[in-house]
Amino acid sequence: MYKAPLNQFLSKNPFSRPLTQGFFYREKMRAIYRTAPDQKFKDILELGGGQSGLTALLYPQAKVTNLDLNPEYANAPCNQQERVSFVCGDATALPFNDNSFDAVTMFDVLEHIQAHEKAVSEALRVLRSGGFILVSTPNENWRFPYYRFMKPICPSDTDVMAEWGHVRRGYTLDELKSLIGLSCQSYATFINPITVLCHDVAFSHLSPLKREFLCSLLSPITWLSYIQHKPEAKGTETASTWQNGAELL
Repeated sequence: MYKAPLNQFLSKNPFSRPLTQGFFYREKMRAIYRTAPDQKFKDILELGGGQSGLTALLYPQAKVTNLDLNPEYANAPCNQQERVSFVCGDATALPFNDNSFDAVTMFDVLEHIQAHEKAVSEALRVLRSGGFILVSTPNENWRFPYYRFMKPICPSDTDVMAEWGHVRRGYTLDELKSLIGLSCQSYATFINPITVLCHDVAFSHLSPLKREFLCSLLSPITWLSYIQHKPEAKGTETASTWQNGAELL
């Protein structure tokens, strides 16, 4: 295997309290893992990887270039690894030559970029023939909070999108296909109508102690729904993988 073992990968969840308030990120990581090809990648470009280091965790044998707009992330521990290079730059104007990378990852990035067509065009330019683009985004089911009865303890949908820097809600698979223009090799949804309860509590107005208490209380049904969730089932976000032409040699 060229991917890290699943349990090892999930154990590296960078969020604090990864089994309660940070559980939603475990869901994201599993969905990405489900769709990510088990390929021997030499060079991977991670767009907007920030301080999570997700791509390097997923592919422990690859050299990863993490490009992000925030120069402060250069000092993050994940960007101090010998095989990881941090570049402060703009996804819509990549400072790399054509055909430089075996794969490009864009995890929770596209919905933050106004000129998303240009960002995808640049990703395709630096991608080698047969390479892959790995994406995760909110989809057509995403809204915050998901249930009306959560509104008294949660910020508004508009406020959350502004705080998180979203310029759009998300994408359907058809919209991603139209934007990326490649063949979708696989996809998996995550944060389903049950596990979203803990997600919304984690980002609510409640105190940290109350958030932790409620997420712990919800933990049994969160885990059960997580275990039973199928990649094609309804979820509020989607991980997907797209291939550029022929098989990678």
